[in-house]
Amino acid sequence: MIDQNKESNNQDNLVFEVRDLAKIYKMGEVEVHALRGANLELFSKELIVLLGPSGSGKSTLLNILGGLDTATSGFVSYRGRNLTAATETELTEYRRFHVGFVFQFYNLIPSLTALENVAVVTEIARDPMKPEDALALVGLTERLDHFPAQLSGGEQQRVAIARAISKNPEVMLCDEPTGALDSQTGVVVLEALERVNRELGTATAIITHNVDIAAMADRVIHLSNGRISEVAVNKVRKSPSEIQW
Repeated sequence: MIDQNKESNNQDNLVFEVRDLAKIYKMGEVEVHALRGANLELFSKELIVLLGPSGSGKSTLLNILGGLDTATSGFVSYRGRNLTAATETELTEYRRFHVGFVFQFYNLIPSLTALENVAVVTEIARDPMKPEDALALVGLTERLDHFPAQLSGGEQQRVAIARAISKNPEVMLCDEPTGALDSQTGVVVLEALERVNRELGTATAIITHNVDIAAMADRVIHLSNGRISEVAVNKVRKSPSEIQW
């Protein structure tokens, strides 16, 4: 017998639904199948890791979820809203108000302090956090007035995370956020992402090549050759401090 209350709760918590998603890039006469019939769901408060080699489709999937790219075919919904049918104007609004992005490269404005880099985003958000609060959440209260050149790589990445969370997004999409960092610094960045996920309940997806990082996820989505080859559930999430690589 189906537990209708449980099913209803799952639907209420459903952030993304992906069905039969395909993406084909044309390079001259050659067609590159970046995604081949991907199916996925992402729920509120969940942290997932997308794992796979280069060219497996991880970034393409993340970019489509974030409205940075569009699918060739298939269906993607955000909170029941059909993103595959959205106009460019609607996708721009969606990215601005609902999604926080963190990339391997920090993309901070060199002439602005940490506080000012975050404030740039809060000025255009609907219901932003105070920039000081966002920076406090990632442990940078003492570095508000420092410029990017005065910050370490890990600190710059945490400013980028603070900038992403300052608009109170419902979802965080992170593409290799520790890719340019050493292990010790990477752990600090992962701790910041985990804290955001835990304390704000932000649904979080992290792309990585690093198998060890998968231990901190609720679920691990394995991609290979444009397909989701396996979905593994971690019964116990490891804290980033327990992860070494």
